[in-house]
Amino acid sequence: MNKITILLGSALLVGLAACTQSKYEGYETAENGLNYKFFTQDEKGTKVIEGDGVAFRYIFKLVSNDSVLVSSAAASQDGSGITKFIMPKSSFKGSLEDAMMMMAKGDSASFIVSADSFYLKTQRAPQLPPFLKPGDMLKVEIKMVEIKTKKELEENQKQQEAEMAKMAEQEKPQIAQYVADKKITTTPTASGLFYTETKKGKGALVKAGNEVTVNYTGKLLNGQEFDSSVGKPEPFKFIVGQGMVIPGWDEALQLMAKGGKATLLIPSNLAYGARGAGGVIPPFAPLAFEIELVDINTTPAPPQQQQMPGQ
Repeated sequence: MNKITILLGSALLVGLAACTQSKYEGYETAENGLNYKFFTQDEKGTKVIEGDGVAFRYIFKLVSNDSVLVSSAAASQDGSGITKFIMPKSSFKGSLEDAMMMMAKGDSASFIVSADSFYLKTQRAPQLPPFLKPGDMLKVEIKMVEIKTKKELEENQKQQEAEMAKMAEQEKPQIAQYVADKKITTTPTASGLFYTETKKGKGALVKAGNEVTVNYTGKLLNGQEFDSSVGKPEPFKFIVGQGMVIPGWDEALQLMAKGGKATLLIPSNLAYGARGAGGVIPPFAPLAFEIELVDINTTPAPPQQQQMPGQ
């Protein structure tokens, strides 16, 4: 037997050792024990590595009956059906992290992993969910939508920070221009809130801990309305000073009495700050509100979760 034949035979043995036929029909088994099946695969594409940012779609199914347990279409918070995270270290041999590190951008594949290992090791759950039993296997279908290297993520972060700094710099001139355009003559409070009373209320001022009922309309400084209680079944209720609304509201309401009306110009540090809100309020956006204090309840019931205006 010549040297070339020996080398080819050795390469074949290595290939067989690294990838063998799986007990699951249509799947192959990797050297780490992971069962996989590619639907589309860019074999020359750059594979995911630890520290990369990945964006992907997924469906988790139970192997025993092919029932869907969860999908990114139902679980994604932004409605895109895409999940994003930074690729961590593998949580166990043959893990989903190992599976995703076999993939390149655009690849789609199915992987079979132990439910026990996924929930107890990857998810670090104290016990298996009640709908699973020891020994169950998961079929996870993944579509790799995007991959960002660690360097690309760092560059994106720097770019976002520069854009945020630019937005922050633009806020003061925006407020100054709005004050001039609207001929606002009131002096801002120490925090920067512009409070202009348009109708004086009667009775005692609101105090922290009071429940208030208000009507309101909120706008960006360009006039775009982002939220209003007008036309809704009932006014908005919340307890002042409980962190249930933006700080500018908590401050403004304590300057008001029942029946009073006011316009507010709220800088972003008293509103939604660097994060913005609701997809319509940008980062570092000052806000304008018209508020009417309909009622005050000095002995409110225990607070319940409320949604801030604009969200």
